[in-house]
Amino acid sequence: MTFTLAINGREYLVESEPEVPLLWILRDVLGLTGTKFGCGVAACGACTVHVDGRAMRTCTLPVAAVADKTITTIEGLDDAVGTALRAAWLSHQVPQCGYCQSGMLMSAAALLATQPRPSDAEIDRTLTNICRCGTYQRIRRAIHAAAATLGGAA
Repeated sequence: MTFTLAINGREYLVESEPEVPLLWILRDVLGLTGTKFGCGVAACGACTVHVDGRAMRTCTLPVAAVADKTITTIEGLDDAVGTALRAAWLSHQVPQCGYCQSGMLMSAAALLATQPRPSDAEIDRTLTNICRCGTYQRIRRAIHAAAATLGGAA
């Protein structure tokens, strides 16, 4: 089947079986390798992208389910929220190995888009991504710093 995918402001025509996970379309077909494979069961969050503004895990999300949606990957996270988060991530030295970070940033951006002043509890409830390096405290501080940069309270 042929699917038209709107990704990062561009349209792509993709030949695929409908059940193929979006992750493999992004990485193997389109070369958008910022979205990572972690677990394959939508548990770790390394594969998180935005689908119509919502953070979604792509390792189990069939390409057929997103054909009429707007998709943003880490490569397309270039708005004010993405810029503020990246700056805060660096300032607070969040990444260690860095593998989970694209998914973390996508989840954090979706949170800040709906909750410009998240509490620690809201961050913990929303960001269920796994960081094997355990930088969760730094992640929280970075999200608060990005919120402050964007005009929310720290």
